[in-house]
Amino acid sequence: MSLDLKRAAVEPIASIDMLLEGFRAAERPREGHLLGLEHEKLVHPVGTARPVPYEGPSGIGALLEKIGPAGGYSLFRETPDAPVIALQRGIETISLEPGGQLELSGSPFRTAREAHAENLRHLAEVKAAGGELGLQLVALGYRPFGTTADTPWMPKTRYKMMRRTLPERGRLALNMMLMTCTGQASFDWADEADCVRKTVLVARLSPLMVALYANSPIVEGKPSGFMSYRSRVWDEVDPTRCGYIPAFFDGSFSYRAYVEWALDAPLLFLRRRGQYLYPKLSFRQLLKEGFEGQPPDMGDWTDHLSTLFPEVRLKKVIEVRGADCASAEMTGALGALWRGLLYDAAATEEAERLLPKLSLAEHRAFHETSRREGLAGRLNGQELHRLAGEMVAMARRGLQRLDPEDVPLLAPLEQVAASGRSPAVAVLEAWEKDPRPEALLSRFTL
Repeated sequence: MSLDLKRAAVEPIASIDMLLEGFRAAERPREGHLLGLEHEKLVHPVGTARPVPYEGPSGIGALLEKIGPAGGYSLFRETPDAPVIALQRGIETISLEPGGQLELSGSPFRTAREAHAENLRHLAEVKAAGGELGLQLVALGYRPFGTTADTPWMPKTRYKMMRRTLPERGRLALNMMLMTCTGQASFDWADEADCVRKTVLVARLSPLMVALYANSPIVEGKPSGFMSYRSRVWDEVDPTRCGYIPAFFDGSFSYRAYVEWALDAPLLFLRRRGQYLYPKLSFRQLLKEGFEGQPPDMGDWTDHLSTLFPEVRLKKVIEVRGADCASAEMTGALGALWRGLLYDAAATEEAERLLPKLSLAEHRAFHETSRREGLAGRLNGQELHRLAGEMVAMARRGLQRLDPEDVPLLAPLEQVAASGRSPAVAVLEAWEKDPRPEALLSRFTL
């Protein structure tokens, strides 16, 4: 998340080597590896399915103002007279997605249970403040009622520009911005080989995670045909910046492979003179041609990396991006799952052998099955819920060696995998029982 409209002058980019050095600078000794959680939530007035505007006595702005002073947060505004768009308390940040989805960007912690505890504290604060305003938090991966035309936009300058530029790239870009809700986890790497190994493993296993967390089957008040419609939306956002990078699957992934892929993605904006501009260039063209007679700088590159949305993203951490928004317990399990798989060497080796090596086309078909059918799907005749259960069991063994106190966090995933039912099944059953919007949303409040 980029909070500031203005950028300090930073070093101009003289070569691609400078971009590679940015990833090398993020390397961290294994004994210092941490993890972080991000948890987005839908916000609705109690008793209705209306989205919440920013303005008004019970709006998103009022919610931020109520949370902030009571919780010891500082209020963040893009300019002194602009609306509050984020709260900061140390590294912990509460921010807004374009449609008013409320996001916790958590602090980095050594253990998954610490990250989970922070998220629980955050939810308690937000629920208390929201309750006074008649607002509720809803844990679903896609807004089940209404359309993009019904959804208010948050007053963040970056989103005004993306609202203009991203729909040129894909039919469902606005749906992604306004309607989707996710949970994410972030992890460190020791060196390039470690980064490559972890990133590729996450990419290969991501469809199983999608199936475990699929929680967005209802769209515009009716079943969509997908267990995770949130995942489906990303197909029509921008193929140059979303999905899976071919190098994940052909053995060629590296820092340079990620940089080369990122260079060819079009810019969504440039920040200059306190404004967001749209030069309609790829970053590679910007690097070659400059803009207004000046070369790009590392701040431009940092902005650009934040507008790329592959299933696994590299910035200063590895971001695992494929989970729908789910309950607090399932979000805590997300950190534990990947901590066990990525930070224990034996679990990593075991997980690398779980699935057959697939081509990019085969993997995309696997992902399509996962988001459409959830845990009921199959890969080469194998039931996804059984493969997902094996993946969770590998994470359990990793955590038992690494840190047994994190193991209990995996219980929700173990239960979901054993049931063979993605969370979306319960959503569909609730909708069939009572399709009233207020009834469905109240069933899945946090």
